[in-house]
Amino acid sequence: MADASFDIVSEIDLAELDNAINQAQRELGTRFDFRGTGASVERSGDEAAVVAAETEDRAKAALEVLKEKLIKRGISLKAVDASDPRQSGKETKIDVAFKQGIATEDAKKIGKIIRDEGPKGVKPQVQGDKLRVTGKKRDDLQEVIALLKGKDLDVALQFTNYR
Repeated sequence: MADASFDIVSEIDLAELDNAINQAQRELGTRFDFRGTGASVERSGDEAAVVAAETEDRAKAALEVLKEKLIKRGISLKAVDASDPRQSGKETKIDVAFKQGIATEDAKKIGKIIRDEGPKGVKPQVQGDKLRVTGKKRDDLQEVIALLKGKDLDVALQFTNYR
């Protein structure tokens, strides 16, 4: 019998991201406290968005609305990287980047946790922007998943291709 395995990835469902941005935009258009402030959330590219408003306070509040919608849609805030507010003409803008993939240094850190604290016979290996974990027993792989869910890491993790 072949070894059991699974992948550790950090991905964002782009359809859910679109839905969260659209919901945030709709809420900004209907809420009383955002009327006349020019608050908006717009997608810019595949993995970024721009939050804009006339004042810095309203831009920060609009960012909070976007974060609420992302949480409701199941997107971890660990994958969200918001810049400091910047003045752009009459508007204040906040650039929001959505991180996908596990950086090499984070993958090495996760691999070290698995080797040090995980069950014996489980092998992590970095494959591009994901981490493949293999082992003889499926129970060991379940232990690794539970171990990583219990850790507070800087990366939003999902576990896929469980075989």
